[in-house]
This record gives sequence, structure tokens and C-alpha cells, in this order.
Amino acid sequence: MVTIGVLALQGDFAAHRRALGRLGAATVAVRKPGDLDAAEALVLPGGESTAMLRGIDRDRLQEPLAAFLRSGRPVLGTCAGAILLARRVLNPPQRSFGALDIDVERNAYGTQLDSFAAPLDAAGTLAGTPGVFIRAPRIRRVGPAVTVLARQGGDPVLVREGSVWAATFHPELGGDDRVLRAWLDLPSQEERAAAPAG
Repeated sequence: MVTIGVLALQGDFAAHRRALGRLGAATVAVRKPGDLDAAEALVLPGGESTAMLRGIDRDRLQEPLAAFLRSGRPVLGTCAGAILLARRVLNPPQRSFGALDIDVERNAYGTQLDSFAAPLDAAGTLAGTPGVFIRAPRIRRVGPAVTVLARQGGDPVLVREGSVWAATFHPELGGDDRVLRAWLDLPSQEERAAAPAG
């Protein structure tokens, strides 16, 4: 199993570490550039993207993170992490890493009070996966090389471009691990149950 770095400057990084631990993955909290040395994959968690950017600047993580994103290793950005990965950020505009060819509108679903959970419209093992949306961004544009893996209400909510994935919801919450398993290319519970013994 890979060692997964989880950006741990602000937000729900502890929930990601717990969810990944349930899958048997080792995790390392990424707070300084050297923490990325042991990481074979990376999670940019939910939280507040502007606060994360301040922490990235303060702790000199901008270039080490950019280098990791260019390396081709697996990356998952959730909610605020999806904002950090986007090519373009709206409402208001802010800088991002541009690692994924999408445009994202911040807080597009409203305030914390407008948070909700809903099943995702997806194919295969991800069909019906519950999505937890908390002050979620909305993907407004998807580039030609980006694959939409799940939608909610017609909007793309889980996308990938190569090894970089983004979710506008929180797959680490709610106890359903199918999105994290798909990102890590692990068999789902249903696939494990259907596999022949031996």
C-alpha cells in the first residue's frame, strides 16, 4: 500500500487520514517541504482555500507542492482541495496550481447552512455513492482531457485528468470508501465479495 501525504495546514485533514487508514494506507501529515519526501500520493483536503494558500506561502510549500503535482503521482483534491487544483477559480478569483483543466466557482452552493448530502449520478462501482457537500464549489468548465466520473444535479462533482482527481464533495465523510478506493485503484467491497476465494 502506498504512503499518502495529506496536506495538514488547515481543514479536515484528520478525517482523510482516518478514512485512508481504514483502507490500510499509511499517511503522513504534510506541513513542511520535507514531509513530501515520503509521499507516493497526495491529498489536498477540504477546508478554506484562502487559509490554505496563506499556510502554503508561510511554510514555503508552493514550489514543492507544484513539483509533486507535475510528477505524475496520484493526487486527490476534495472541496477546497479541488479549488487549489483548478486551472481557474471564480467568485472571487484567486491563484491555484492549475493542475487540472477545470474552472471552479467557490461557495457556489451557498453557506454552511446550505450543506447537503445526496447520492451521486455515476456508473459502475461508484453508482449511488453518497456525496457530502459542505460549502461546496461548483465545477463550471471541464477541459477536453478531463473525465467526469460523477455528477450531482447535472453538475460534474468528481473528475480526473490523468492521475489528478478532484471531488467537490467530501468522500472522507460518511463511511463510504468507494471514491477513495477508486482513486487508489483498490477493489470495492462488492468486488472483493464477488472475487473467487483462493
